[in-house]
Amino acid sequence: MFSFNKVIIGCWIIFWLYWLISAFGAKRNTKSLLGRFAGMRLGLFVLIVILFHIFFNVRSYSFHNSVATNNELVLSVGFIIFLSGLFIAIWARINLGKNWGMPMSVKQDPELVRSGPYRYIRHPIYTGILLAMIGASVASSIFWLAIFAISGIYFIYSAVQEEKLMMKQFPKVYPSYKSKTKMLIPFVI
Repeated sequence: MFSFNKVIIGCWIIFWLYWLISAFGAKRNTKSLLGRFAGMRLGLFVLIVILFHIFFNVRSYSFHNSVATNNELVLSVGFIIFLSGLFIAIWARINLGKNWGMPMSVKQDPELVRSGPYRYIRHPIYTGILLAMIGASVASSIFWLAIFAISGIYFIYSAVQEEKLMMKQFPKVYPSYKSKTKMLIPFVI
């Protein structure tokens, strides 16, 4: 039976390297609330590091069991869901272009992006990353569900804060855009 564990870890590494490299082309921040939320981000990072430590060092623990233990078809579907999530996040990042920034930051000469996945979802990067974690939990390890839960709380909080900023930045067009799109799941939420 093929193991998706190493492939998924490799894909995450490539994904985050792309994310880091593409950040260099973004517009400058005029204001960032990063310091205000630094404790939350640091805590999230420490928790993820601890979970990774458990995942890689406790071989007999159940974190190594995928949600769909031995069913090749379900494991493959999980992997496709994982790749779809990464695709959505990258597609969203490409559509943002130079407007991309750390969560809760204000960009110089901001633009409201409404193309690509932003036609349907206001926060498709969060959606894509969360979807990738769900797929990874099915194809690789239930460990990803713990990361999904932690990240999900952070992403929802960030989305709410970002929407408050967007209402201030684009008071004439953001309410209309918000009424025509969903926060995280097209046609649902």
